[in-house]
Amino acid sequence: MVTLDGQPVSTDDVLPLALTGFGHFTSLRVEADHSIRGLTLHMERLVRDSTLVWGTSVDTGRVRAYIRQSLEGRTGPCVVRVTVYDPTMDLGRPADADEPHLMVSVRAAGALPPEPLRAKSVPFERDLPEVKHCGLFGALHARRTAQLAGFGDALFVGRDGLVSEGVTWNAGFVDQDGTLVWPQAPVLPGVTMALLQQHAAHRVAPVTLDEAKGMAAAFATNTGIGVRPLSAIDGTQFVTEHPVLRRLQETYLSIPGETL
Repeated sequence: MVTLDGQPVSTDDVLPLALTGFGHFTSLRVEADHSIRGLTLHMERLVRDSTLVWGTSVDTGRVRAYIRQSLEGRTGPCVVRVTVYDPTMDLGRPADADEPHLMVSVRAAGALPPEPLRAKSVPFERDLPEVKHCGLFGALHARRTAQLAGFGDALFVGRDGLVSEGVTWNAGFVDQDGTLVWPQAPVLPGVTMALLQQHAAHRVAPVTLDEAKGMAAAFATNTGIGVRPLSAIDGTQFVTEHPVLRRLQETYLSIPGETL
């Protein structure tokens, strides 16, 4: 069931979101015991993004209550998405949309970690990259381009030649000295990335595409996948069993979840 402010959603409710794509969201992986890694960071994201997009905050108490409602009777890990949008949104008058509502949807979660991913570099820069927004056309077009070329997903490269992020994931690398490297670029501040940065030594630095291909290992990370090794970027192959990646996966899985 998909709900809007705790009630079953109707076609009329979601039509403005479908027609405009104007909104923002966060996706949370919920484990079988209903614990959530980085729950506080997800709530902070919703508050921050709502302030930027709508000029008003989000009641995180309501968010938590709606998530609890969506989990009733569910077993096994799942991914809950909380989307913040205004059902009265009008294409001609977006400035009038100032009463965001909360839509909650749930899908099953895959096992951690998933299989390694092959990524194709694609020139692309997201609009307002600091916000996890619903404007996904450009990003999904990049993913489709990569998949039609035989890859699993796309890795974005900006006009400055620097690697930034993936379509729905942050990118990270292990350099030849075994140091964890996060690209310095306009990217979505991912919750999983933030958790790993709190628990693992790292550096943040600009990474060109050539430098990325010269790394010892590469990986993707988000709430749904945890730490997923990249087996290739374009024609460059990577080791997927690098010891730093294994430690990073173990570190992520050891981070305790928070309760709603």
